[in-house]
Amino acid sequence: MPALALRIIALVMAFALPAQAFDTNARAAWVYDVSTGTVLMEKNADEPMPPASMSKLMTLNMLFEALHDGRVTMDTTFPVSTKAWQMGGSKMFVEPADRPTVEELIHGIIINSGNDACVVVAEGLAGTEEAFARSMNERAKQIGMNNSHFANASGWPNPDHRMSMHDLGILANRMITKFPDLYKNFGLREYNYKGRVPSNANNRNPLLHLGGGDWKADGLKTGHTQEAGYGLVGSAVQGDRRIIFVVTGLPSERARAEESERIVNWAYRQFTMRTIVPKGEIVAQAPVWLGDQGKVGLTTEDGVKVLLPAGAQSGVTAEAVFNGPIEAPITMGDKLGDLIVNIPGAGQSRLPLIAASDVGRAGVFGRLQNAAERLGQRALQAASN
Repeated sequence: MPALALRIIALVMAFALPAQAFDTNARAAWVYDVSTGTVLMEKNADEPMPPASMSKLMTLNMLFEALHDGRVTMDTTFPVSTKAWQMGGSKMFVEPADRPTVEELIHGIIINSGNDACVVVAEGLAGTEEAFARSMNERAKQIGMNNSHFANASGWPNPDHRMSMHDLGILANRMITKFPDLYKNFGLREYNYKGRVPSNANNRNPLLHLGGGDWKADGLKTGHTQEAGYGLVGSAVQGDRRIIFVVTGLPSERARAEESERIVNWAYRQFTMRTIVPKGEIVAQAPVWLGDQGKVGLTTEDGVKVLLPAGAQSGVTAEAVFNGPIEAPITMGDKLGDLIVNIPGAGQSRLPLIAASDVGRAGVFGRLQNAAERLGQRALQAASN
């Protein structure tokens, strides 16, 4: 059957200018609007680079998956090896006699950026840090992180330890969407394991201590080494919108804080989110073949929202495309076609169209009537040709 297309939406925004491009000072960057799945900005985003402590997000992902699968609980304890205890750099300050819980280790990694805590987790889950790194690499490929390779659990400098900013963004989005309850830990500002080192108790994420008045940051992870410079995987929310951003290669903590705040302000103030199809709205009626109803409504699962440059002057259009008539029976929620949304200057997106209701198969007389109508339509088409 031929594909049918119905133009159903035309939005026109007039008398305005497109959003200004953002010129970041970072060596590499990636900015993403979670609510609409829109990449707002990228710079060297797919180039593998030293991620420093930002790669601790992958260690946390492995631990969160173990919690999600029931292999460990928040109260599970892990031993502290000599290797973990002797780690340099940022530490949670565990000691060989300690048996930290998973919950304590999560706090130690997120807030204290503990290299020692990462080794404890790696050895607790995989036996050795080397085996854990192999598991990290396998999992990275499975979740679409194609420009990353892990040599350790902490981000300790190693020429074989690399991640792209895009991959870090994929990982951040996974943390937010797949583990929402655990993600709340990224917003914690302070943690001091057994009161040992108050000077290392504060979360290094500068945006947790700021805020644009109309937005709030709630994650995720800083990073710094001499080779990598200063970086941040961050996320902030404003109303129904969430953005994720990743930057690296900045020259100082202050530059990292200033650039991160600039990016968040730009993302929220140069783009606006518009609803073009409310959730549950019927966007088209598709003809039905051999059904107890002649048509079925088509809708989207969650509605359609698009992100537009502030005051965008061009229009947004959408078309419902499906193969029809659609043969009965049809069950509500069946995917029957696609809604193709065209956003000037931003390309095209495709969302599934689903049946808004059930349509049963017609009885004998109904099927005969359908067949007669179909034959009549074909006869008219033939005559017109």
